[in-house]
Amino acid sequence: MRQIVLDTETTGLSAENGDRIIEIGCVELVARKLTGSNKHFYLNPGRDSHEDALKVHGISNEFLKDKPKFSAVADELLDYLQGAEVIIHNAPFDVSFLNKELELIGREPIMHWVSKVTDSLMMAKEMFPGKRNSLNALCDRLDVDNSGRTLHGALLDAELLADVYINLTRGQNSLMMDIGGPVDADNDEPAINLRIFNLSVLSATAEEMDAHEKFLVMLDKHNRGKTIWRLESCKY
Repeated sequence: MRQIVLDTETTGLSAENGDRIIEIGCVELVARKLTGSNKHFYLNPGRDSHEDALKVHGISNEFLKDKPKFSAVADELLDYLQGAEVIIHNAPFDVSFLNKELELIGREPIMHWVSKVTDSLMMAKEMFPGKRNSLNALCDRLDVDNSGRTLHGALLDAELLADVYINLTRGQNSLMMDIGGPVDADNDEPAINLRIFNLSVLSATAEEMDAHEKFLVMLDKHNRGKTIWRLESCKY
């Protein structure tokens, strides 16, 4: 499957109240691998950024004056996004801005062009309930290096989010092996299916069982009680 990780920077917080997109960053994944086929646009929004927004992205109004309008890059962007699953952190925010930009030039909403929009923030909240799930927090939690992120930038944030998303969904990989052959954009299956092999079953050593028990105790403590599967096992 072809996936596009997308981020925007804007002049403010409300597309409906006239704020506009000033930067779009897109990173392509095919079969969960970065392809290097990315897109990046700076845009002239036709208005100044709010002071608070400037503190977040640091992109000056002067810098954007000679940049193209959204209408000038819309076809290139939509062709790039066509048919892909789009992954966005806090998707309703970015989608509202993309839809407003498309509406202003008489084009269909973003869902007309893509196959699906996935909100990585909602995914993170389901996986880590009650925790901070900002991009920075997820980078720290999932060991993604974000040391270069002093200000928000659409392309940098999209690149970081791509790494975060891969780590968030790592358990969704099938029991397959990648031997470095060519990637087929229409086929997620890697080259070798391990199911054709008779794999040896290796029992855990005493040291490994002890380490596993300590890990379960840590989980119990984190959940302020025994985890569900431990409680269930007590019944039998």
